[in-house]
Amino acid sequence: MHIAAPNETLMARRARLLGPAYRLFYEEPLHIVRGEGAWLYDADGRRYLDAYNNVASVGHCHPHVVDAIARQAAVLNTHTRYLHEGILDYADRLLATMPAEIGHTIFTCTGSEANDLAMRIARACTGNDGLIVTRFAYHGVTESIATASPALGQYITLGNHVRTVAAPDSYRIPPERLGAVFADGVRAAIEDLRAHGMRPAALLVDTVFSSDGIYLDPPGFLREAVEAVRAAGGLFIADEVQPGLGRTGDACWGFQRHGLVPDLVTMGKPMGNGHPLAGLAVRPEVLAPFARQCRYFNTFGGNPVSVAAGMAVLDVIEREQLRANVRQVGEHLRARLRQLATRHPRIGDVRGAGLFVGVELVDDAAGTPATALAQRIVNGMRRRGVLLNATGPDVNILKIRPPMVFSMAQADLLTDTLDAVMNEVAGR
Repeated sequence: MHIAAPNETLMARRARLLGPAYRLFYEEPLHIVRGEGAWLYDADGRRYLDAYNNVASVGHCHPHVVDAIARQAAVLNTHTRYLHEGILDYADRLLATMPAEIGHTIFTCTGSEANDLAMRIARACTGNDGLIVTRFAYHGVTESIATASPALGQYITLGNHVRTVAAPDSYRIPPERLGAVFADGVRAAIEDLRAHGMRPAALLVDTVFSSDGIYLDPPGFLREAVEAVRAAGGLFIADEVQPGLGRTGDACWGFQRHGLVPDLVTMGKPMGNGHPLAGLAVRPEVLAPFARQCRYFNTFGGNPVSVAAGMAVLDVIEREQLRANVRQVGEHLRARLRQLATRHPRIGDVRGAGLFVGVELVDDAAGTPATALAQRIVNGMRRRGVLLNATGPDVNILKIRPPMVFSMAQADLLTDTLDAVMNEVAGR
């Protein structure tokens, strides 16, 4: 019988073999050995409710996805320079979820690659170099896209062509002004680019602003900013790595919540339920100039096993009516969290849509970010068997984004545990 090594031993081995650049979650790191649905199991058999991992979009180790991967891996796995029906069937089905104006798709292995490629396409199409992102955005880790990902921290130097704008803070800005305020920030960024001899190639936003603090409402507030960047000769790139495939419950993609048709859509992790599948979808007229200038090839992007995983994920979302589940369970979860806010004044705001929820923690009535409290809660929840994390520039916003199979009972377990942990850290 295999006996699991102590966590301290694994951590020491990890440091020796993987070096210091990697990071672990939680003050007491977890040794996870198995997953099923919305549950993760550690080496001692203890189970944890996963309220954070959107990579396993339809649940950890979903049997239909696992079977699709295994069946295709037993037959063929190769690259896209041979004809294969699998990638075409999947592309057809994926594009059918998007507006008719978006007609092509290109597959990669990671969302970072997808955003990197989207920027290359935008530059080729517009002839411009400037990129506008939000102030605490995360879009990937390739060299070019890391310089447009301020969430990576103080050691990342933003590119000279990158301008940042304040996130659309729906907690502090009235809903009727939110769109105009965000658009004014985009216009100021455009003017600053012009002052330095540049024009915008694109506005790139995660359509739920997950790293900035999770801002989804009111629907439609993005429209004025998109119009502003297009008027200046730029494109709109919707980063759907986190909100995509129905996570908001009301639409398949986050941009649809705003009634917009992007020029490019980037996608990632949840597409393959953990299998490395990502890509972008694009208007044909936007892709054409790039295609005239160069070829694109990605050895593993769109390989037969990956697209089999992607097809199986779409099967599960449809057959198990997961968008409806996301909508219903998400409404219940936010209602329960708002009930908690009436008893815990340190909860300043509860926001989100579907199963993408932010709980902003504050130290006082003025809304001062409660960073230390958030960390105590995240680690207290982990000790009690519920996994989530915190986000935002001040890391004071609890980020809740469980797999789409999350149930009402699991939502209740999460909120009951949060209630207990908040009472504990408050010394009640």
